[in-house]
Amino acid sequence: MKKTIILGATTNPSRYAYEAARRFTEEGIDFVPVGIKKGKVFDREIINDKQLIKNVDTITLYVGPSRHEEWEDYILKTKPKRLIFNPGTENTSLAQKAKNVGIEPIFACTLVMLSVGNY
Repeated sequence: MKKTIILGATTNPSRYAYEAARRFTEEGIDFVPVGIKKGKVFDREIINDKQLIKNVDTITLYVGPSRHEEWEDYILKTKPKRLIFNPGTENTSLAQKAKNVGIEPIFACTLVMLSVGNY
């Protein structure tokens, strides 16, 4: 299974990060919600302390570029196989840094990837 970190997880059902959590739950994809707000999303506690999680396949970004600097070390130290830049999170500098340490940057929409079966 592709363990995924939803970076920017939220309890707000009108946000795309919440919709991603719903879709992962429905499809049986293991995910870890990480963000700055406390709460639960689909019975999973949102992690607020940037603890490193092991064996992560994917980090899917739902945090805007203005907040990337504070998350950069966390992302790079987690060392996922791939880093998905959802629409509105594009950052070529972070993408290059990820690529330099062996993380595949992908500029795509996680929800679309799930819909067409190429997640």
